[in-house]
Amino acid sequence: MRIDRLVVASKNADKLREIEAVLLGLGLVNHIVADLDWPDVEETEPTLKENALLKARAVAAATGLPALADDTGLEVDALGGAPGARSARYAGESASYADNVRVLLEDLAGVKDRSARFRTVMALVMPGGQEIVAEGVLEGSIIETPRGDSGFGYDPVFDVDGRTLAQLAAVEKNTISHRGRALRDLAEMLRRM
Repeated sequence: MRIDRLVVASKNADKLREIEAVLLGLGLVNHIVADLDWPDVEETEPTLKENALLKARAVAAATGLPALADDTGLEVDALGGAPGARSARYAGESASYADNVRVLLEDLAGVKDRSARFRTVMALVMPGGQEIVAEGVLEGSIIETPRGDSGFGYDPVFDVDGRTLAQLAAVEKNTISHRGRALRDLAEMLRRM
């Protein structure tokens, strides 16, 4: 199945750029519709899946178009899986990327086991109500000092095989990332339909 017109249910320019780059490369969509407006959707659910579905359902209803939403969480083993679904608000409701990284590093001060993973859940909701959910995971660890100037969010402290996500070119990051993996899984589900 190929989708003619799709709206990406995010107002985060960094996420939009990554999602659109991978989507267009997969040949999943003919046209990504931009410049639409919809009411803000507060992420009130306790899980990534429920938040992704909440956003996709609301945007599909508001626009009348198929809507794709993601929710991504950083899960740190030493923190019992936190920040998880609260990753974007780890340092508070209006926290910046730098604020979240600072609080994460403070919480991990002196901790030896810094294993972590990024988990992304993608939810595609069609106007008729059909829903498809895919997930992507990227294992890594949290380093003590940020490195790199690409990417966003926790990328400067998330290490994969000796480099942080912020040290990777966008194409390389999209090839290995949790978000790229979730989108490729979603594309495979659509191809089988």
